[in-house]
Amino acid sequence: MARHLITSALPYINGIKHLGNMVGSMLPADVYSRYLRQRGHEVLYICATDEHGTPAELAAKEQGLPVAEFCAQAHDAQKAVYDGFALAFDYFGRSSSQQNVEITQHFARRLNENGFIEERAIRQVYSPTDGRFLPDRYVEGTCPHCGYDKARGDQCENCTRVLDPTDLINPRSAISGSTDLEVRETKHLFLLQSKLQHEVEEWVSRHEEDWPQLASSIARKWLTEGLHDRAITRDLDWGVPVPADTWPELAAEGKVFYVWFDAPIEYIGATKEWSDLDPENRDWKSWWYEVDDSVRYTEFMAKDNVPFHTVMFPATELGVREPWKKVDYVKAFNWLTYYGGKFSTSQKRGVFTDQALEILPADYWRYFLIANAPESDDSSFTWEHFTATVNKDLADTLGNFVNRVLSFSKKRFGDEVPAGSAPGEAETKLGEQIAELLAEYEGHMESLQFRKAAAALRALWSAGNSYLEEKAPWLEIKTDKDGAALTLRTAMNLIHLYSVVSEPFIPTTSAAMRQAFALENDSATWVSAEEARALAAVPAGTPFTVPPVLFAKLTDEDLETYKERFGGSPEQ
Repeated sequence: MARHLITSALPYINGIKHLGNMVGSMLPADVYSRYLRQRGHEVLYICATDEHGTPAELAAKEQGLPVAEFCAQAHDAQKAVYDGFALAFDYFGRSSSQQNVEITQHFARRLNENGFIEERAIRQVYSPTDGRFLPDRYVEGTCPHCGYDKARGDQCENCTRVLDPTDLINPRSAISGSTDLEVRETKHLFLLQSKLQHEVEEWVSRHEEDWPQLASSIARKWLTEGLHDRAITRDLDWGVPVPADTWPELAAEGKVFYVWFDAPIEYIGATKEWSDLDPENRDWKSWWYEVDDSVRYTEFMAKDNVPFHTVMFPATELGVREPWKKVDYVKAFNWLTYYGGKFSTSQKRGVFTDQALEILPADYWRYFLIANAPESDDSSFTWEHFTATVNKDLADTLGNFVNRVLSFSKKRFGDEVPAGSAPGEAETKLGEQIAELLAEYEGHMESLQFRKAAAALRALWSAGNSYLEEKAPWLEIKTDKDGAALTLRTAMNLIHLYSVVSEPFIPTTSAAMRQAFALENDSATWVSAEEARALAAVPAGTPFTVPPVLFAKLTDEDLETYKERFGGSPEQ
């Protein structure tokens, strides 16, 4: 059984992330990791804050903090939010770690030894007002491709085209706003991706048929356009230093590696951070080095990050000429929009993850986001859709089922699961239906089809309601008390099954459902087809309690409150 290495896109350090960031990488990675662990696989889920580059320096400057102090505080703030969303990282690291510094410098040295790094004199934007060269993100202006007037010097947020600062129309300094800019000569290191084009093409061709169409099409587009040599150093005060033993002149000038060079390496660096906490029992290289046949590596990210991880980082790994693990499967996502407009961290548009947790517990958000994940195309967040989904799926279909089964049984049969008669035709039919739906759910989870998996999970919940409506124990008890007891016992077994299989989506609620039953040795991590057919995990006589309401229904007043606070359209 292969071990599963899972990573999600590294969240930038500059601010709390919005719901689009959450559903585009970290949350689906968590859902998949939880599922695999429940199925008995060895899993390592690694993520980290991306702390280098211009965003960190600009955000620190805005807050009047040294950049190292800002990053430490921001890392803790982000980690607290992810804990609130119940993201079960095995380790959540920092790209500013010493481990990442050492491994990034090792990669650079090896690339240089193999002839894939070249020192070049280039002409770069210089600001006399600021007294410094301006790295890409320190230059803002109008995108020459789409006309967006807040494009950055490395990439246009609107059309996602990769840019150089000198491409921008009407450029200005992001530090001072000055338009008094010059172009001067300076030296930087370039990764010679053009020399690796053929190798990257061969590598992509071996994987792209297995990847989602979104990931493979983006990778193929970049390769068709041709890989260009790209600068991998910047003039910044904060970053992985260029090693003085290899490039003494550039090191003396304070050059650091470009954030998009060291950030992907942080997946390896964070694994070493994790390993270094318990070196006697953890071996970071066993996940990353000479492990092509023993580790399956799955990566989760939104479409704007796909080129870096399907083309640019694989080129780096190939150029190192060492057997580092490369990604096997890239799960790419489109964008979650806010009423049809883009969520934006920089423009503070949309619902941010800390705000979401202020409003409702994490499971409300986890379920909605995965059930509406932007897999095949962009999907839109609206408060109307969110409210309807919460009320229909969570409050009515699941929450009401749990509450009325346990409350009615407690009222009529006491605090223990009733015995009743032996299962009959209705229970046999239900067991077969549940086994089929469970197999469907498993199939979608295995193939990382999250919206379909959510629909199958919802169908499992609905099957319980249909069974309850068919048997109607509130009427059955008037003429056949043992029959009503059987119905309730069967329904309680459904609740226990739901508590197990729903855990990847709604872990806190699943724990509450499971804890309702005082079962001894309840160590089940999953439900087999045979167990699903039998529905006998909770035997008669098991003590139980009625948990608090699992999901509160959202009212029209709640809807109006949310829309007033956040706006009912992207323009508000």
